[in-house]
Amino acid sequence: MTDAIPGEPSAPADGTGGAPPASAPYRFDPTATAAHLRATHDHLEAGEETGITVTVAGRVMLHRPQGRLAFATLRDGSGAEVQLFALAKVTEQFDAFGRISLGDWVGATGEVVKTKVGELSVKVSSWTLLAETRRGFGDKWHGITDVDTRYRQRYVDLWANPESRTTFLARSRVLSLTRRWLEDRSFIEVETPVFHPIPGGALAKPFTTHHNALDLDLFLRIAPELYLKRLVVGGFERVFEIARVFRNEGLSTRHNPEFTMLELYQAYGDYGDAMALTEELVAHLATELHGTTQLTYGGRPLDLTPPWRRASLTDLVEEHAGVHVDVRMPVEELRRIAREHGVEVEDDYGPGKLLLELYEKTTEAELWGPVFVVDYPKEVSPLARDHRELPDMVERFEGIVAGRELCNAFSELLDPVEQRARFEDQARLKVAGDDEAMVVDEDYLRALDHGLPPTAGLGIGMDRLVMLLTDTASIRDVILFPTLRPEQD
Repeated sequence: MTDAIPGEPSAPADGTGGAPPASAPYRFDPTATAAHLRATHDHLEAGEETGITVTVAGRVMLHRPQGRLAFATLRDGSGAEVQLFALAKVTEQFDAFGRISLGDWVGATGEVVKTKVGELSVKVSSWTLLAETRRGFGDKWHGITDVDTRYRQRYVDLWANPESRTTFLARSRVLSLTRRWLEDRSFIEVETPVFHPIPGGALAKPFTTHHNALDLDLFLRIAPELYLKRLVVGGFERVFEIARVFRNEGLSTRHNPEFTMLELYQAYGDYGDAMALTEELVAHLATELHGTTQLTYGGRPLDLTPPWRRASLTDLVEEHAGVHVDVRMPVEELRRIAREHGVEVEDDYGPGKLLLELYEKTTEAELWGPVFVVDYPKEVSPLARDHRELPDMVERFEGIVAGRELCNAFSELLDPVEQRARFEDQARLKVAGDDEAMVVDEDYLRALDHGLPPTAGLGIGMDRLVMLLTDTASIRDVILFPTLRPEQD
């Protein structure tokens, strides 16, 4: 709260009645943040003075001129607020201070005090208008509730809705903590190309572009996987990349055409090692952010404590759909079962694709988890290694938490002959009209000819991980500038 007389009008919120136009300084040197002042001086008694002079800077969030006194609430980059306390007999340019608009950037110098009503303040001796706002933010700074405005004008949202700022600070911390955790385990961070000569590394429709100088069509990467595995061939035994990836798909609360993926590869490991790494990393991040692995998401309790449940895809379908299925069943029987459970079956679906579609239709959204869904059909996993025990299956898992896929991982396929056959199967699907199918990557096959050791690979959707750790329902709330439909006039 600020020192204000009940019913006293504030300055206009539309930026039209602010301080006189002035030339903003080229630079400004704050000596303290609002958070620091709160931490060091909140203990002061009402009316107490410190004799300590500080300089602060930030946006004016509330403003109350009261005759020969004026009060303004300043919020700065620390996310905290401190009051500016101006007096006509003390403050330079006092009359202009009384005409500040809500949203103006202001720098002020003065003594740290507690006012008589107990508000921590800077008693302003001098001040500078750093930037004038020409547009209002929300309803007198009570926040912006229009979702479209929040996403299109994130620069407004971050000031008007403190919870949005908190979410993005948490996102930054998640990325930083992830890097540090992996580096402590001997992973090295690398960068791989964003422009790919052919799309690969995942089943997704790419964005295309053209390089004029080379007269060459290129594709924005849908995954960094094949380049990272080339580096394992090259002797980098533990590598990771926090990569921006691009998939030409629709918009939803879980999907944005560009998003952030953690991809890592660990030589001499398998998908069991990737499971252990995943649950340990997520538990570490939860503990660092919240002090516990016992969280709440969407009003429901969620326990991220390792070990997470492991269950096969077929067992989970039987558990949730009440039907026993197997990839070796006659395809017509699988088609019948799939249709009975509401799956739209295409003519070219084989047993593996039917099994996956049935799982996604009946089971995935019901898995609150966390659970590692293990052992997928080979047909839908062109880069994963054959299962060491189950025919026509591969060593692959997806981590499902709160009904959503969080990660995807394999024991990586090592055999270049088998990989070529898988690529050729994918190429036939692409010719038949599957926009998400892969093509034959000759250079990657050449790399495999040089020998890829047993390797565990893992991809984690970092946007969805941040959603999980911040109890956020939409991916647009964790991406600073999400992709949106064109603005309507």
